Amino acid sequence: MPRCVDARAAGRWVVAALLFLPIAQPAALAQGGQGQMKIQRSGPQKQKETGDIKNIELCNGTDRSTPEPQINGCTALINSGDLTKEALAIAYNNRGDAYVTRGDYDRAMLDFDQSIKANPAYAKPFNNRGVALLHKGEYDKALDDINEAIKLDPKYASAYANRGQAHLKKNELERAVTDYDDALRLKPDFDAALSARCLTRALMGAMQAALDDCNKALQLKPNDAAAFNARGFVYLKLGQFDSAVADYDSAVRIEPKLASALYGRGLAKQKKGDGSAANADIAAAKAIEAKIGDKFALYGLK
Repeated sequence: MPRCVDARAAGRWVVAALLFLPIAQPAALAQGGQGQMKIQRSGPQKQKETGDIKNIELCNGTDRSTPEPQINGCTALINSGDLTKEALAIAYNNRGDAYVTRGDYDRAMLDFDQSIKANPAYAKPFNNRGVALLHKGEYDKALDDINEAIKLDPKYASAYANRGQAHLKKNELERAVTDYDDALRLKPDFDAALSARCLTRALMGAMQAALDDCNKALQLKPNDAAAFNARGFVYLKLGQFDSAVADYDSAVRIEPKLASALYGRGLAKQKKGDGSAANADIAAAKAIEAKIGDKFALYGLK
């Protein structure tokens, strides 16, 4: 539901048996953060103006229509052999972040490894490698990396949000809320952390506090599928099925293949007696994520 990093900021996420992904996982929570690179060379050459500046802009993420422009820009800089270690660390980190966006987590992790090798004091690649590990389901390893990012930069709001995601994935709800609290203390307008805390509070049964978080997230970002999805889940738990359907409609309009929103909408329609529409939504959700129903059933919704 909500999904899984800072510059492009978002994230993502076995431990033993009982660990289903929480059903309404906050969307792309803080992917972790890119650095902004200036022209920095290890040698005495002058700037190769046009090519260098263009590649730096691309590596900094000026064109995010797809991950490819950023990957290509960073690759050109890395292959130039002219960057300082600090700039090289940024280039590898930013390219790794683009690979995360593309869903290529193993290649992303190789880049984060190289970024850390070039600059072990740089917090972002630790956080971003943690995000890749969250996507791969390696939650404890993800926590190790994200903890290191926070150790290096105690004011890194996205890292706290991502650590919250890891705890949410492990069903450690109170620890997740504490991390979201810290992320919001550092960055009060962090809409993704608000959506994630909304979901987590709903799972804990703190429904009014959950609604407050989702409402604030939507004030900050009115077209946020994650926040609509989380609030739809809150309304579903509260038995307010018309409101749930309305929020799930909004989530699906923004993100048509959001399985948790489709499934939640199907359950709400089912409760309203609209059987054929409910079955269509539930079937569409299961086509995207076969076991989505098990995740809802874990929280008493079926």
